Amino acid sequence: MTYNAETKMQFLYTLRSRGVTDNRVLEAMERVDRGLFVQGLFAERAYEDRPLPIPCGQTISQPSIVGLMTQALDVQPRDKVLEIGTGSGYQAAILGFLARRVYTIERHRQLARTAREVIDRIGLVNVTAMAGDGSLGLPDQAPFDRILLTAAPEDPPANLLDQLRMGGIMVLPVGQSGAVQSLIKVQKTTEGLEYTELCDVRFVPLVEGLAQEE
Repeated sequence: MTYNAETKMQFLYTLRSRGVTDNRVLEAMERVDRGLFVQGLFAERAYEDRPLPIPCGQTISQPSIVGLMTQALDVQPRDKVLEIGTGSGYQAAILGFLARRVYTIERHRQLARTAREVIDRIGLVNVTAMAGDGSLGLPDQAPFDRILLTAAPEDPPANLLDQLRMGGIMVLPVGQSGAVQSLIKVQKTTEGLEYTELCDVRFVPLVEGLAQEE
């Protein structure tokens, strides 16, 4: 299947019908061809609204969930964004069309390499994809305006909340792996942290450390 006008229209219709209504988010998702991030057997299913397997036992998230997470993150054009869990690089590329600067960390070196290649091919010079321990965040570049996790801790990590600027937003799944998790939005205010539950999701667990080379 090719990413032609008809495919795009159907793709965007599905996103809207599942609650992705922010025009800037929809425009960014229209510009990023998900097919570039799905290889091999599953390539022909790239435009379906479903998660798909990628190497290293990981998945590329369902487009509507990517859209809802991006929408909740409310990225502004001057924002500096940190993503934990690059995976295929699809989410990072979408953020690249919305933010001033995106840093994305992946514990699997192979995935980080591949994501970097695809992001470079798209020409997004404001996205930096790197291999590293995402559970540590990126203190050298903190504070961040927005932080997004695509792997689930049991609770919002305090060290990552410390790297979020005042007024900033973090969006992440929380809960145990193998169980239904909650997608939550955390806003850092002068009064403290405000939590909003968005929907039920299933993500891989947030794991500390770099993965062993596959």
